[in-house]
Amino acid sequence: MAKLFKTSLLIRLGLAMATITTLAFLGMLSSVFIAETSEGQAAAINQAGSLRMQSYRIASALAHYTDNGESDRLARSSALITEFEQRLTNHRLTGVLAKSGDRELHSLYNRITMQWREQMQPLLQTYIEIASQHSLSTQNIELVDGLRTTYLAGVDQFVTDIDQLVKRLEMEMEEKIQLLRLIQIVSLFLTIFVVLVTMHLMNTNVLVPLRDLLGCASAVRHGDFSRRTRFHSEDELGQLAYTFNLMAEDLSRIYQNLEQRVREKTLSLEQRNQSLELLYRITQRLSNMPISLNTYEEILGDISTMLGTGPGSICLGEDGESQAFKLASTRPEVFDKPDLCNPPKCNRCFSDNAEQVIEIDRESLPSLRVSTFPIKDTEQQYGVLLIELPHDFTLEPWQQQLLETIAKHIAFALNITKRYSQERMLALLEERSVIARELHDSLAQSLSYLKIQVSRLDALIPQSDNGEKISSITTELRDGLNSAYRQLRELLTTFRLRMDEAGIHDALQKTVAEFNERGSIDIELDNRLGNCQLSPNAEIHVIQVVREALSNVLRHSQAEHAVVSLEFDAEGDVLVAIDDDGIGMPDETARQHHYGLTIMRERANGVSGALCILPSVLGGTRIELSFSAAGKWQCRDASHDKETKAE
Repeated sequence: MAKLFKTSLLIRLGLAMATITTLAFLGMLSSVFIAETSEGQAAAINQAGSLRMQSYRIASALAHYTDNGESDRLARSSALITEFEQRLTNHRLTGVLAKSGDRELHSLYNRITMQWREQMQPLLQTYIEIASQHSLSTQNIELVDGLRTTYLAGVDQFVTDIDQLVKRLEMEMEEKIQLLRLIQIVSLFLTIFVVLVTMHLMNTNVLVPLRDLLGCASAVRHGDFSRRTRFHSEDELGQLAYTFNLMAEDLSRIYQNLEQRVREKTLSLEQRNQSLELLYRITQRLSNMPISLNTYEEILGDISTMLGTGPGSICLGEDGESQAFKLASTRPEVFDKPDLCNPPKCNRCFSDNAEQVIEIDRESLPSLRVSTFPIKDTEQQYGVLLIELPHDFTLEPWQQQLLETIAKHIAFALNITKRYSQERMLALLEERSVIARELHDSLAQSLSYLKIQVSRLDALIPQSDNGEKISSITTELRDGLNSAYRQLRELLTTFRLRMDEAGIHDALQKTVAEFNERGSIDIELDNRLGNCQLSPNAEIHVIQVVREALSNVLRHSQAEHAVVSLEFDAEGDVLVAIDDDGIGMPDETARQHHYGLTIMRERANGVSGALCILPSVLGGTRIELSFSAAGKWQCRDASHDKETKAE
């Protein structure tokens, strides 16, 4: 309770108000109690005082004669005696005596009653009895006079006793009044004391702390956060003062750190502005079709410049592949080992399909820290964005978020580029289909007509004198026409070849299946291009070279088995090889009037590559087409224009 009284201002103020209320209630209750106990006491005093008067009236009636005679005086005296008895036993007097606990008062009343009934009343009764006789003897007269004299002599003492009773009643009345006065005075002084204590409590525990708090609040409002309240208590205002000090301290700390926070916010806004500016530049570059290799290298350079990281690389590949295709990189060639797109344990970059930091070991050099960000959209993952990190550098969250967003933009750009390439390929194939129809309707018909005319000419040779010479010429002419017609049919077949969204791999499978059906040679396909992306023009040239090579194998090699293989390295150099186990390549003379190799070399020139004829490990001939997919990616539009013009 004492602890609660100490820690609660409300309880203390409530206790003070309760004390004041209690004192006021006690004062009123004491007044009611004393008034209740004093009820009828004034009447009792008057009643007791009337006994004195009644005693003297009796004495006066005995001492003085009246004109009406002795009988009237005795009757009057008898009536006064009866009235005295009634006054002595009246309830107004006996009722007050019954409620009073004053023994002296009871003693005085009992003594007066005893004196009246044992002395005064018997004496008067005897006097009246003797005096009422008609004839009094001298002795009786003397006796009556003696009785009257005795009463008159004792009445003064009797009245004195009655006076004492009256005084005692008056004293008891005054004592109660004095007690009431004392209670009222004590209650008043206690109330004043409690009020003063309450005012002191209000001043010391409420007003002074509030003034202090108001002063501190005013100082804080004017920027003075060093002001502290000196009031310490465990009550509500003390807790408020403690909380205010904590608040002022926190505000002071916040105000002191405000400038630093403003600088941090300004730096954060600058970083966000730089991020938005970089994203805007990247989006603008990636939105311009077609996207060149330099565009990706510029994006990687902007990332290194803005974030302060090392060189970057964009590697295309999927989870599970052992080799990735390096699309673009800003890593200097002098630092090209190890290759970031094909380091040891290359699949670590694709394993989690999420941002991660990996360590790449280097011989005799510290390991290389690389942060990887998956290049993916909602459809698929195309590869990873690799950013080299200095050993004392850690990407901040906003930098990680920025790089993740850039990787997504690159994925969208690759997806758009893929769709753009497919559209270009479809347009190119549609154009070549039109050319094929025109060739079929014009040149093929003309060649067929020439073959018919040669047949007619051959029928007329026996009728001529120079039949042998003409026959030789017609034979050469027929072979040339047959070769031209066959090449035209092959060209028409190639032009009519369709490649859908499945890409070059599906087209190669269809080509191999077609030539397997056309001959008895077992042809296999080994395609390891993976994510190496070729331009539409390069894909068509590769298909045409493969078809021309397989056509030669089918017609000239006498082979039983052939293999079509495609592979690439991290630099984007593509190698297309067709191996067979046939009789090998004939000599130069035997290859006259055969234009397949010439056509394949022209196709190789169309992709800025080279065509080589080598002995095969299978025992026959190996035809190799090598070109750079990266270079083709960079200049595919010019190649396309050149190819279109050539055709």
